[in-house]
Amino acid sequence: MKIQSMHHLVAIACLIGLAQSAIAQTPPDAREVSGYDGLFRAAHDGDVTEIRRLASSGADVNARDPKGRTPVHVAAFASEDEALIALAEAGADMNALEGRAYDVVTIAAVANDPELLSLAIKLGNDPGLVTSPYDGTALIAAAHLGHVEIVRRLIAAGAPLDHINNLHWTAVMESVVLGDGGANHQDVLNALLEAGADRTLADRDGVTPLQHAERRGFSEMATRLRQMD
Repeated sequence: MKIQSMHHLVAIACLIGLAQSAIAQTPPDAREVSGYDGLFRAAHDGDVTEIRRLASSGADVNARDPKGRTPVHVAAFASEDEALIALAEAGADMNALEGRAYDVVTIAAVANDPELLSLAIKLGNDPGLVTSPYDGTALIAAAHLGHVEIVRRLIAAGAPLDHINNLHWTAVMESVVLGDGGANHQDVLNALLEAGADRTLADRDGVTPLQHAERRGFSEMATRLRQMD
């Protein structure tokens, strides 16, 4: 193997490690939950009656906990759909980013929770927000993780197909570079390409998704990337 290619693979391996650690979101832990009160407690518990009572009494629906989460994020991490609806009806900001720059849509995308994702979008959460420490999107996160239904719903909702994050990767690129080459990542790639995603956008070293697929031995993905729709 050429030295340049070896150096490139080492660099990619380092970036993969960084990206995989960065996608780790921080839901409230047991200690944080035990300290919650007011809207944060009601959001975590899915207590719609209490959310409405507190909101009507003037409680701040966009208050922040020490990690920058609003009650909306707490409800999303707990997968409490009805609490999310009640908060949105009370005027909560559905496009708020928590301390690690995640919104509800991206929380749902990482959790592989299609119903929560669709609900958040219906309630006004923009599916194309720039999120995460890597300036990505929910679509990029879902492509990385091989969450096929999430990818399909984000595409249908108009999420940007070719957003480039600060690793200089798109959703197509992440489905290859951070994927395992298996059925789910193949389906993600197919969905992206069928929707019109650009298969030629290279990383910052000029390596294309096709070249990455070939180097990683992902023959099915490489074949798909060679095809012209």
